[in-house]
Amino acid sequence: MTERIDEIKGNVKKGVGKLTGDREMEAEGEAERDTAKARREVKGTGNQIKGSVEEGLGKVTGDDETRARGTADRIKGDTQRTG
Repeated sequence: MTERIDEIKGNVKKGVGKLTGDREMEAEGEAERDTAKARREVKGTGNQIKGSVEEGLGKVTGDDETRARGTADRIKGDTQRTG
């Protein structure tokens, strides 16, 4: 969740910089937004991979709880990545 807040703050900073003609502030805002977005997408990818592995393990072993937990993590990762 903090990544989304940082993305929003970066967007605001970029917008203020653009409105005021402060190119440095605009660039800082864009960098903050892009960094936060990248962190969010990396976390999402990690959760997708973890979930897929856990889901597969649950299928192979017949453990419905592990499979369900893996499905939940995979979906969480999908949601994180799409923003």
